[in-house]
Amino acid sequence: MPYKSGHASLKCLISLIFICASITPPQKAFAQLSSNTFNLPTALPQLTKSGIYQPAIIKGIILNPDNPLRFDFLVHKGDNHFDDAAFKEESTRLIKYFMASLTVPEKDMWVNLSPTEKDRIVPKSFGDTEMGRDLLAQDYILKQLTASLMNPQEDLGKEFWARIYAKVGTNEVPNLESFNKVWIVPQEATIYQHENTAYIVESHLKVMLAEDYENSKNNKTIATSSNSTAITSIVNEIILPELEKEVNFGKTFASLRQIYHSALLANWYKNNLRESLLGQVYVDQNKTKGIDLKDKNQAQKIYNQYIEAFKKGAYNYIKEDY
Repeated sequence: MPYKSGHASLKCLISLIFICASITPPQKAFAQLSSNTFNLPTALPQLTKSGIYQPAIIKGIILNPDNPLRFDFLVHKGDNHFDDAAFKEESTRLIKYFMASLTVPEKDMWVNLSPTEKDRIVPKSFGDTEMGRDLLAQDYILKQLTASLMNPQEDLGKEFWARIYAKVGTNEVPNLESFNKVWIVPQEATIYQHENTAYIVESHLKVMLAEDYENSKNNKTIATSSNSTAITSIVNEIILPELEKEVNFGKTFASLRQIYHSALLANWYKNNLRESLLGQVYVDQNKTKGIDLKDKNQAQKIYNQYIEAFKKGAYNYIKEDY
């Protein structure tokens, strides 16, 4: 089959996933720690941008016409030097993302960390999966990194605040709460299909302010004050481009890109093979048995840690100005 060059081919009998209560232990990066529930950054010190990193990632899928429950996944090892056992463990996690994307309806595939919405963190079935938990953890990191990039003690933050004060003056620090509501949304993806193979050629994630996303989705613009519009413009020009680079190329959001690729192929399957046996009994049915977490309270634990970090902030900075 095409596209196998440079990739490892992993065969998976999907019927096994349906009957196993747990295939692999949780990802090591989220192992429970006494002082930090999921090895996520606490409030202080602040986060910094990471270097360019290519994680292991599912690049394609090969269907077996004679057995609709058997797939061959094309998994790129990325910058990792896995032995066979480690590669199998990592690949299994990526396949769990694929299966979660298949069975959880699109309307339920969201996460939300907000200090004012403690009852709206993640839908129950999605939150019980590794994909839901890992997306929630990535949202936590996104908020921490966004705040850290605004630190006036760093070059980027210094430029950001200089632009802010040039626009709104220095008498009063503007309330930036609404400008920390950053969303990551799919921007573009190209999937090449040849016979029984689907292969992701390119993909990109867009970073936007929640306000801009809602305006684009509803095809309208909400009236705001001139100061608010100016600050939005500065956030879009200085902070969001750096976040978008980190999201698409940095190590910090490697899990997010892994999830995105698995979800892209699952969406391709839904659109093209919904009438298959697997499509009829599994797609959009919220059947998470086998890909669910042993600890069903992990989403709540991440939220509790987020609230603690939210109260403390990403950095402390006091400057007296005369």
